[in-house]
Amino acid sequence: MDIYDSVGTLKGVGQKTREQLENMGLFTLLDLLLYFPRAYDQYFEADEMYFNGMDKVRLEAVPIKIARPFRTRTGKSMSTIYFSTRFGQLKAMFFNMPYVSSNYTIGETYVLNGKFVKKGKNIECINPVLNKDTEEIVPVYPAEGKVTGTLVKKLVRQILTKVIINENFPPEILKEESLVSLDEAVRNLHFPEDRHRLEESLKRMKFQEMFSYSMKIMLSKSMRLTNEEGIVFKMSPRLAELKNRIPFEMTGAQNRVIREILRDQKHSFPMNRLLQGDVGSGKTIVALVALFNVIENGYQGALMAPTEILAKQHFEEATRLLCPMGVEVRMLTGSTKKSERDQIARELEKGKPVLMVGTHALIEEKVNFSKLGMIITDEQHRFGVNQRAKLINKSKTAEVLVMSATPIPRTMALTIYSDLDLSVIDELPAGRKEIRTLLLDETKRKSCYSKVIEEVDKGRQAYIVTPLIDLDEDGELNSVIGLYDELSKGLLKGIRMGYLHGKMSSKEKAAVMESFKEGKIQVLIATTVIEVGVNVQNASMMVIENAERFGLAQLHQLRGRVGRGEYQSYCIMIANIRSQTTRERLEIMVKSNDGFFIAEEDLKQRGTGQLFGVHQSGHSGLMLSDLAADYELFLRANSYAVKVYSGRSPEEMKMKKEFLDKISKSMNFICLN
Repeated sequence: MDIYDSVGTLKGVGQKTREQLENMGLFTLLDLLLYFPRAYDQYFEADEMYFNGMDKVRLEAVPIKIARPFRTRTGKSMSTIYFSTRFGQLKAMFFNMPYVSSNYTIGETYVLNGKFVKKGKNIECINPVLNKDTEEIVPVYPAEGKVTGTLVKKLVRQILTKVIINENFPPEILKEESLVSLDEAVRNLHFPEDRHRLEESLKRMKFQEMFSYSMKIMLSKSMRLTNEEGIVFKMSPRLAELKNRIPFEMTGAQNRVIREILRDQKHSFPMNRLLQGDVGSGKTIVALVALFNVIENGYQGALMAPTEILAKQHFEEATRLLCPMGVEVRMLTGSTKKSERDQIARELEKGKPVLMVGTHALIEEKVNFSKLGMIITDEQHRFGVNQRAKLINKSKTAEVLVMSATPIPRTMALTIYSDLDLSVIDELPAGRKEIRTLLLDETKRKSCYSKVIEEVDKGRQAYIVTPLIDLDEDGELNSVIGLYDELSKGLLKGIRMGYLHGKMSSKEKAAVMESFKEGKIQVLIATTVIEVGVNVQNASMMVIENAERFGLAQLHQLRGRVGRGEYQSYCIMIANIRSQTTRERLEIMVKSNDGFFIAEEDLKQRGTGQLFGVHQSGHSGLMLSDLAADYELFLRANSYAVKVYSGRSPEEMKMKKEFLDKISKSMNFICLN
C-alpha cells in the first residue's frame, strides 16, 4: 500500500463515496491520514460528581416508560423516555427525533452518552446518544454529507493497519525536544490510547507543522528579495491633492504607514507587507491612498474583503474619495449580474486601469487582471491561505498588502509573519470617545435592556450579539431567533428590530444591513457575522449575550462595531459567570480599549495547547497549530528550521531539500514519508 494511492483503493469505498471524499479534498490515503479530528470527546464513567450538565458521561440505563411524542410551543417535536439507573430515574428528552423510541426496548440495558443533570432524586438529559465507542477519548471528525465520522474512522484504521510511517527528523532533535516518533504521533492523534499520549502526539505534529511552515516562510522571503521583476512605481504629483480631499485629519501613525508603503512601491522587488491596526484606526484610507498611486501609474488595483457587506462598504468609501479624482472604481461579488461580470472581465483583460473592490469572486479563474499592480486583502484572518495565494497568483509582480484588525503583539508578529514587512497603526483618530464597557451577570439583563431603550430614545441604534442561530434546547445560550422573539414581545416591544446570521443568503444579509444603516432597524440581533469592519456611525450600543463563550480578541472586534461616530458609546457584556477565572478574563475588556494589550492578555490566559478543541481554522494554512497559542513551541520549531535552512552539512542540506520538495507539492505543512 502506497500513501499516495487513491482513496478509491480502500475497501468499502465505491465511486460515489470516492467522489464525496474528493469533494472534501481527500484524494489520497495521505490526505485521509492528515484529516485529523477537529476535537476529542472524553467521556467519564458515570458518577454523581459529573452530573453537572457540562461533563460528558457514559451511563448504563434500562428503559421503563416511553411517552408519546408531542409538539412544543416553538413547533419542535419532543419525545420523552424514562430509564432506571443506579443513580435514580433518568428522564431523557429528545427534540426533533420522533422515531427515537424505536431504538429502545423496555427492559433492555443500554449505555448512553450525554450531559446529565441531577434534579432532586432524579436525573435529566437532552438528546443522549447510544454509546458505540469503547475508547475513553473519542475522536470527532469534520463530517460532510454521507461521509460520517464513523466512516472516516473506519478508513483511517484500515490504512494504519497496513502502513508504517517513516521518521523524517534525526534522532538527536527528537531527543532534544522530547518528541515521540512520527508513526506514534499519527496513530495517537486518530486513536488516542490516553490523554497523555494524545498530548505528546499533538506536540510532535505541531512541531512538525510549524517547522515546515518556517521553512516555507524562509524560502518565500528569499525568493521575493531576489525577484527583481517587481514594478517600480513613480510617485504621483496628485497625491497631495488626494490627501487634501480626505475629510478629516490623518493621524501621525497613518501618515507614517503611508510613507512606508509608498517607499516599498519605489523598490524593484514586490512589496509584501502586513498592516496591523486596531479596530477603527483607519486602515482603509491608507489602503486607498496606496491604490490611488498604483492606478495613477496606469496599473490595476484589487481590494479584497471577506464578506459582501464589507466589500460594499469599501466600494462606497473608495467611490466617495477616488471617483472625483478620475479613478474608476468597480465592484465584483457573488451577487454581481453575469452581464456586468463579463464586461468587467473584458476591461481587466484589456489592461484598463481600474480599482476592483470585491469578495472571493475576484479570485475566480475567469477574472484575468492583465496589468495588476497591487493586491490588498482586508481582515486576513478571515481568508484561507489558499484563497490569498490564488489572488497573488494573478500577478507575481504585484505589490501585496495584508490588513488585519486582529492585534498580535509586535515581537510575535515579526516572528510568525517573518516573510512580511510589518506596519502598525497604533493611534486612534483624534476626538474618538472611548467606549465605556460594563460586565453584568445574567441576573441583571433587565437593567442592560433599559440602557438600550434609553439610547434608542435618543435616536441611536444598538447591536445585540449572541453565539447561536437556532434556539438551544439546553436553554443555556440565547440564540438569534429565540432572543428576537423574546425581546420583540417583551423588554424591547415597540422598537423596530431585525436579525442577521450566517445562514442567510448574501442578498438577505445585505438588505438587513442596509436597513440598519438607514435607521429603519433600530436594534439588530446578530451572530458574529457583524464582527468584521461594518461601519454604522449612529450605532452607540453593543450588547454581547453569553460573553463567556467568546474569546477576548473576538469580544474586542465586536466592541469595535460601535464608537465610530461622535456619540458616547457603550458595550455591555452579559455573562453566565461560573468561576473567578471567567470573571478575571472578561474584566480585561472592562479595563482596556487597547487591542494590543488585550491580545497580550488573551495569550497569557489561554497559554498553550488547548487540547480538546484542536485548532483547524486553516487561516494560516496550518491544520493543528495556532501560532499564537502555541507560540513557545513555534519559537523552538522555528529555531530548528533556521538551523536546517542555513545549514551546510550534507544531512541538513538533504533534509532541507526533502521538506521543501514536499511542501511545494502540497497545500499543508505536515510532511510524511
